[in-house]
Amino acid sequence: MPLFGELFVSELLKMPVLDPKGDELGKVKDFVVIKGDPLPRVSAIILEEKKKRYCLEWENVGIFNKRIISSKVYSPRVEPYEPSDEILLIVRDIFDKQIVDADGAKVVRVNDVQLEGHKNHACVGGVDVGLRGILRRLGIERRSEKFYELVGKTLPRNIIRWSFIQPLEPRLSKLSLTIPRQMISELHPADIADIISNVTQEQGIAFFKGLDPNVAAEALPELSPDLQKTIIQDIDKDYASEVVERMEPDEAADLIADLEKGKAKELLDSIEDEDAQDIQELLAHEEDEAGGLMTNEFIAYPPELTIHDAIERFRVDAHEVESVSYIYIVENEKLTGFTTLKDMILHSPNMPLSEIMETKLKTVSPDTNQRVVAETMSKYNLLAIPVIDEKGDMLGIVTIDDIVDILLPQSSRKKRRSV
Repeated sequence: MPLFGELFVSELLKMPVLDPKGDELGKVKDFVVIKGDPLPRVSAIILEEKKKRYCLEWENVGIFNKRIISSKVYSPRVEPYEPSDEILLIVRDIFDKQIVDADGAKVVRVNDVQLEGHKNHACVGGVDVGLRGILRRLGIERRSEKFYELVGKTLPRNIIRWSFIQPLEPRLSKLSLTIPRQMISELHPADIADIISNVTQEQGIAFFKGLDPNVAAEALPELSPDLQKTIIQDIDKDYASEVVERMEPDEAADLIADLEKGKAKELLDSIEDEDAQDIQELLAHEEDEAGGLMTNEFIAYPPELTIHDAIERFRVDAHEVESVSYIYIVENEKLTGFTTLKDMILHSPNMPLSEIMETKLKTVSPDTNQRVVAETMSKYNLLAIPVIDEKGDMLGIVTIDDIVDILLPQSSRKKRRSV
């Protein structure tokens, strides 16, 4: 039986369904959907009459459009029916469900479902996630269109095709967009974190598991500490190790410090020795001191290195470091000065770094209070400040993003680790 015209489920709800004599079988309550090729299709219509529900199989539907829905069977042959939780119903299971709109990097809600004809079947063509869907369900879409026309505007359509939707988990009642990994990698980590935070915990974990480890390593620190902990404890150990290895050491230390001792040890034992050592060094410091804020990833070169050679090394080393505001000049682990990429470009490539470095250094010790660190960086307009131990050895740097985090209102801060 062909299906004509554009149909939305909300337009069909409460429509009477007539038998061949013209008697009413009941009013449309919901639609049963099963998997189909290429789109899910309606296998039955759920009817309601006098608070009882009935099932009209699709093969027994005669006419199906906006004006009339008719049945090939007569009223006595329609059996009482109570839908189980194992089947998928459009109104019960798809209406108002959240899906991930990767294009807008946000979570949207299904306001209506679009049906279309395909080989004598009514198929789920897409979902309406816009204002039209809400207005249609309220029964005021047409009036709203006229109002928009009066003010010289068009009521927007926002339909996501079902071909771009897949279950976030095996059950179809939980939806997300089929998002190519390339598209996900182009989203800002904070946007990915927003998506994960705005769906159910179960959906968020499933979404996270589908991320490339490099993308996951950037997105995980943007989540709340409790959600970070939940995700890491739930995902496969090998994948968790890959993610943690790719995180910045200070962020990985924050995460591991929040885990139960057994899980923390398991993770540290499963990642590369060098990465584990960096994390353990950071865990030794108090959270509200420079040592607890710093990262031990920074770029440092010896003073005798020429600018040409330094730039060549920088091309390689910069890929492994998140924040590069300064190039530090270190000799026998002692900090002697710093320079910038701009200074290196402006001077002769044959000059050694010792001739262009700035020697008036502002540093802090590992136990310097975070407020003092923030005040020092603010006073001297620093993008990063070195952390030096009592022997003068350079341990790491505190970057401006960590200081901004401190200065934010308490409710907006990322929680630092507690040791």
